[in-house]
Amino acid sequence: MSIYSLRVDKKTIIVTGGYGYLGKAISDSLEFHGAQVIVAAKTRDKFISAFGDNSKVDFIEFDISDTGSIVNGYETVMKKYGRIDVLINNAFYSKGQSPELMTDEEWAYGIDGTLNSVFRTIREIIPFFNRQGSGKIINVSSMYGLVAPDFSVYDDSPEFLNPPHYGAAKAGVLQLTKYYASYLGKHNIQVNAVTPGPFPSSTVQNNTKFIEELKAKTCLKRIGIPEDLAGIFTFLSSDAANYITGQNFIIDGGWTTR
Repeated sequence: MSIYSLRVDKKTIIVTGGYGYLGKAISDSLEFHGAQVIVAAKTRDKFISAFGDNSKVDFIEFDISDTGSIVNGYETVMKKYGRIDVLINNAFYSKGQSPELMTDEEWAYGIDGTLNSVFRTIREIIPFFNRQGSGKIINVSSMYGLVAPDFSVYDDSPEFLNPPHYGAAKAGVLQLTKYYASYLGKHNIQVNAVTPGPFPSSTVQNNTKFIEELKAKTCLKRIGIPEDLAGIFTFLSSDAANYITGQNFIIDGGWTTR
C-alpha cells in the first residue's frame, strides 16, 4: 500500500447538506486534507454563512427531492472539475414526530427525505462513476437505524423524541448501502455507511438534563462533537479504503454495544 493512500488532495467530493451541524465538520475535514469539496444544498445564503470567504469550498444548488436538480448538480460539477470521486449522502428532510399521531403524509414525507432521497442520488451518480471507472459513495445512517430509542431518555424532554419514520428510513439506508455495494462492486465503486450516535446540535445542548441522559447511555460518558465524526469520512474517501465496501462504521461512543 502506498504511504500516500490516506491523501484526498486530488479528489473531488460532493457533500449533500454540507453546511449543517455535522455536514460542516465533514466538509472542513475533507478540505483541510486537500480535497476539492462541493457542498450540494438548496440555500446559498446558508453556505456563505457557514464558510464565509473560504474559496476552497464550492457550492452547487442541489435539491435531493428533485431528480432533475440532482442530475443538473452532477453535470455542473463534471463540467467544472472533470470528475466526481466521492458522493457523501448527508442531507435529509423530515416532519412529524408522534409515534401515535403521525399522519400518512408526514410518514411519507420523512421516508422520502431520509431514504428515497438517498436512492435518487445513488441512482443518478452511477452513470458518471461508470464512465470514469471508479467512485465512492458514503451514506449517513443513524444509531436508530440499528437500535430502538430508549424512550426513558426522552421522559423529561419529549420535544426531542426521535420519530418512528426516521429510524425506519435510516435502517433502509443501511440495506441500500449493502445492496449497491454488491451491485456496483464490479464497476470499482465502493459503497459504505457511517452511523452516528448522539451528536446533539448546539441548540439541543442547551438542555443540560437531556444531554446528561445522552451521556449516560454511552460507554465514553459524553456526547459526540462534530470533529469526532469527520475523520471517518476522510478515511473512507481516501485510497486507503479502496478494498472496503458494504460496511457500516458506527461512531456512537459505544451506545449500541450495550
